[in-house]
Amino acid sequence: MSDDPRRELAEFLRTRRTRLRPQDVGLEPGPRRRVAGLRREELALLAGVSADYYQRMEQGRDVRPSDQVLDALARALNFSAEETRHLHSLAAAARTPARRPRPYVPEEVPDTTLRLLRTMTSPALVVGRFLDVLAWSPLAGALLGEFTQQPQEQRNLLSLLLHPEADQTCPERAATLAELIGMLRTQVAADPGHPRAVELVGELAVRSDEFAALWARHDVEEPTRGRMRVNHPLVGELNLDWDAYPMPGTPGPMLLVCTAAEGSPDAERLQLLAGLLNTR
Repeated sequence: MSDDPRRELAEFLRTRRTRLRPQDVGLEPGPRRRVAGLRREELALLAGVSADYYQRMEQGRDVRPSDQVLDALARALNFSAEETRHLHSLAAAARTPARRPRPYVPEEVPDTTLRLLRTMTSPALVVGRFLDVLAWSPLAGALLGEFTQQPQEQRNLLSLLLHPEADQTCPERAATLAELIGMLRTQVAADPGHPRAVELVGELAVRSDEFAALWARHDVEEPTRGRMRVNHPLVGELNLDWDAYPMPGTPGPMLLVCTAAEGSPDAERLQLLAGLLNTR
């Protein structure tokens, strides 16, 4: 991960520009086109900025675009609302003077939240800003299995999905992994240079070529709900819905709660797992 916010902004713009085809924005591709995606000059024209100005942005130079310029680039690149917010976050970081290195202060879960988790009958996790699993309900612990026994610094959702056997327990692992990396991108843009983010991204990029390739795509995600499929060794396949609830503190951890549709086979299997947990 680059520790230069201007470089992060430049790379994000470059990856988005190269993915957009001329015909996607009403331009003729023309013969003998050798570049992938839009040319810098074409994007600058669509956004209403000079080609030189945009080129300096992609070079990571000390350019400080206004909100109006950023919005114009977002429109030209057909950005989603999530991508537009990410672009503004990156630009804000690039305008901010470099911070001094700071120590990593581990995220903590309040005692009241821990008590809440112990009373919950659904699988629930407290997940930190950079996807560290900080605490869990009893049923979530039964779903996660041996993962909960790992040292705290290794209990990360990305590490879980990058485990060699993760495909067996999470059939949709690849899609879930890409989504989570997009979530991590969003969090890193809000606080570039955070010690935990730098440590985590560096460690995973060295350990996993798959992570490095997905991270280089600069995709961003801000999901608040989704679906997951888990193969549990005791009760079989579980199809669960999850919802994420921000916890107090900005930025702060989130509470991720999983549920199964009422009356479904998944709900029955989840109830069976809860029963097995209570007999131990």
